[in-house]
Amino acid sequence: MPSMKRKSFGAHEPDRLPKKSKRPNPEPKEREDPKETDSPAEELPNDEESEEQVIEVPDNGEDVPAEKSFEDLGIIESLCEACTLLGYKAPTPIQAESIPVALSGKDIIGLAETGSGKTAAFALPILQALMDAPQSLFGLVLAPTRELAYQISQQFEALGSLISVRCAVLVGGMDMVSQSIALGKKPHVIVATPGRLLDHLENTKGFNLRNLKYLVMDEADRLLDLDFGDIIDKILRIIPRERHTYLFSATMSNKVESLVRAGLKSPVRISISKSSHQTVASLLQFFLFVPHKHKDLYLLDRLNTMRGKSTIIFTRTVAETARIAYLLRALGLKAIPIHGELSQTARLGALNKFRSKFSDILVATDVAARGLDIPSVDAVINYDLPGDSKTYVHRVGRTARAGKSGRAISVVTQYDVDTWLRIENALGMKVPEETVEKDEVMLLSEAVSEAQRVAVRKMRDDRDKKGKKGVGGMARRGMGKTAKKGRDEMDRDVG
Repeated sequence: MPSMKRKSFGAHEPDRLPKKSKRPNPEPKEREDPKETDSPAEELPNDEESEEQVIEVPDNGEDVPAEKSFEDLGIIESLCEACTLLGYKAPTPIQAESIPVALSGKDIIGLAETGSGKTAAFALPILQALMDAPQSLFGLVLAPTRELAYQISQQFEALGSLISVRCAVLVGGMDMVSQSIALGKKPHVIVATPGRLLDHLENTKGFNLRNLKYLVMDEADRLLDLDFGDIIDKILRIIPRERHTYLFSATMSNKVESLVRAGLKSPVRISISKSSHQTVASLLQFFLFVPHKHKDLYLLDRLNTMRGKSTIIFTRTVAETARIAYLLRALGLKAIPIHGELSQTARLGALNKFRSKFSDILVATDVAARGLDIPSVDAVINYDLPGDSKTYVHRVGRTARAGKSGRAISVVTQYDVDTWLRIENALGMKVPEETVEKDEVMLLSEAVSEAQRVAVRKMRDDRDKKGKKGVGGMARRGMGKTAKKGRDEMDRDVG
């Protein structure tokens, strides 16, 4: 790893940064007092008459050719060094098109899928501008889910490590007091889910965003799918009108278009055109046709051939996720589950164990199929097939990222044939069959049967514990199945 001299803002000097870059950045726009921003978001001023610039780039899953570097895009030396240390060999298509536009001072609409490198596409220009005009509460990133918010924060801090950039993460399910303390330390960038951010704007004494320079709305389609629209409208009324705004989304719906009109000024639309059913060339895909009653046997057989490799196993239900995790642990494998019924702390703990290689198998529902940027996943196994081809592409897209190779194996039983044929048809290809030695697989029967009994017993124990806790707790809180999902739970992914 290259040696580096670490520069620090200093514990008591939150706005201090290294010497200003020689590369010019756009002059900051004159701000208005946010208290005067009392018109509804739909009426925020916008240059309706100006023609929107559109840049469309085909994405074949590869990085931009090596002759184009981050320095060529206008990124300063210290940030280029951070990119090198993080293993960013060359800009991805969304980075290559977005970064020069952002450095020119224009608002951006970026249409790109998760895993396309879009976080660096908006983080690098913001960090470069921060180095030129240091201040606290400089940038705000809105994300739809808690896990994605933590990931974005980690990438900001990694890219800004040479200058000790500090981020605060504001999400539901976590203690507001500790978050308020983090805000009191004057972070440079806030990454938040909309509901919790609005809670702090309304209730945390001394906290405001009247000096905000940059706003990013990441995965805007999901923000609106999770009914954050009204909350985002309120946030747009509170923050300064004069700012740089970047909106990134996988799709462009009517709701997203409305958000664009409300929050962006004469934006440049950058579309990384990629078929919703396209997978990268470095991904090797296979299917495994097995009797339904022997799925666990074949799963263990494939995992035995991939010992030591990081693998995500996708299941259809929360219960099956827990069962498979118990089953594999009983067989001596380091498996950890992640699903929507875990607490926020438990979910973050599971992800950290998987990232740190403490556990090399993550058993997940589709909560992890989109939005989670987990590096260096060697393989994906679809233990249960997804119901549609788009979810299939999202799942297998967890591997073979950033130019690396990966494997995806889908378990197909006699009940899944029609679903699998629809997925193949959408992919436009015949996926080859994985070859296995049936006799060797059946030798695992005794061990798997015993592990299945252990898993069932563990599941029963979990249900008993949950039942004892749930009855009293629900009655005390006056909650029922039909209780309305509050602001604090809106950023919690389900499944």
